[in-house]
Amino acid sequence: MSVATSTRSAVRKTSKPAVAPAATLTLSSKNYSSWSLRGWLLTRFAGLAFDEVMVSPDDEDARKELLLLAPSIRVPCLRHEGVTVWNTLAIAEYLNETFPKAGLWPADRIARAHARAVCGEMNSGFANLRSALPMNLKGHFPRHKIWAGAKPDIERIIEIWSDCLASYGGPFLFGKKRSAADAIFAPVATRFLTYDVPLPPACATYCDTILAMPELQAWIKDAKLEPEEIELLDMDF
Repeated sequence: MSVATSTRSAVRKTSKPAVAPAATLTLSSKNYSSWSLRGWLLTRFAGLAFDEVMVSPDDEDARKELLLLAPSIRVPCLRHEGVTVWNTLAIAEYLNETFPKAGLWPADRIARAHARAVCGEMNSGFANLRSALPMNLKGHFPRHKIWAGAKPDIERIIEIWSDCLASYGGPFLFGKKRSAADAIFAPVATRFLTYDVPLPPACATYCDTILAMPELQAWIKDAKLEPEEIELLDMDF
């Protein structure tokens, strides 16, 4: 998707924070776009006021990205004070530099390196999980059969979550304060809920914690109001 705003885009203001917006964030479908959710949460966690620029899923490039057919992911795209940045990790780093007091990364050097490593792994991997369990906040498929290729991805995410929760004490991945890692893994929590993926107790509790965040609840509410449906991502399992 071009980082230039589509002519079919719609702009709307976020409800919070109640400050004059200094930025725009280009997003695709709130129901289907896990990348959009990650960037939106990161920007909210940083405390940056922004306008949402919504690109319709009818846009050809947007559909390619949602169906995992695009060569690169350019949504979300943050524009702030002359800067244009896309890719969720790049957005996380930019926001961390611009709003260091927001604490998007853990303060401890070792924990910070750990957080960046697991976020990088999520950002660049888990293709089988993305294909087998597409994000769909309006759907619920409890009898969905998870194909074998996705199971190692699920097992690895459980391993990452279990290690982080045990090492840093929860309730978030890196301790008591939510971080960029929780924004990056939030769409996975929604997928596990949509498809009733069985989880160890600690990971299930972490999913509940993420899903209960006011920001994510607001996102889900908007997602359920979206009229658009993408047939290939809205199958009757």
